[in-house]
Amino acid sequence: MENEFYRYYKDRVVPALRERHKYKNVHQIPRVEKVVINTSVGSQPDIKQAMDEAKAEQPAETRSKKSIANFKLRKDQVIGAKVTLRGDRMYEFLERLIKAALPRIRDFRGVSARAFDGHGNYTLGVPDQTIFPEVEMDKIKRNIGFDVTIVTTARTDEEAKSLLNEMGMPFADRAKKVASASPSPGGPAEQAA
Repeated sequence: MENEFYRYYKDRVVPALRERHKYKNVHQIPRVEKVVINTSVGSQPDIKQAMDEAKAEQPAETRSKKSIANFKLRKDQVIGAKVTLRGDRMYEFLERLIKAALPRIRDFRGVSARAFDGHGNYTLGVPDQTIFPEVEMDKIKRNIGFDVTIVTTARTDEEAKSLLNEMGMPFADRAKKVASASPSPGGPAEQAA
C-alpha cells in the first residue's frame, strides 16, 4: 500500500515542479532521498541514563572522534544517537513533522529559509521532542532536542526550497508573503470607506 504523503508528492508536487523549473525529464525532478534524525546528549554526568532515553527514540549510537579536555570528552565516548529514514517511514515522518509537529511549536512563525547547505539539503533544529503528538508527556524525564536533515536529490538550494515548499514546509519568508498579501485592518480599503 502506497503512503498518502508519497501519493501527494507524485500527484501534486511533481507536476508543479516540472512546470515551474521546465524539467524535460522526470528523473531531473528533485525528490527527498532520506531523512537523518540526530540527537546529542553530550557529556552529562548521568550519560548512561540520558543515552538510554535517547536510544528509546533513536537506535544508532554516535561516538566522539577525539578527546577534548574542556568538555570532559574522551575519544570514542558515546555522545548521541541517530537514525536514517527512507521510503514509507521517511514520508510518514515528514508528514507528521510538517502537518502536526511544527504547527504545535509555541509562537511558530515558520522555519528559516537559510538552513540549506549549498547542495540542496536542509537541516532543521527541533529544541524539544514533545512537539510530536505521539510522545507521552508523563514518560519524559528531560527534554531532548534533535536535528532533522532532509537530504534531497536537488542540485541547487533553490530547487530544494521549491520542493520542500510544494510539500508544505512552512518557511518563514513564505509566511511573511501570505501576511503581506492579505489586507490589514485599517489599510487602504478601510480608509477609503
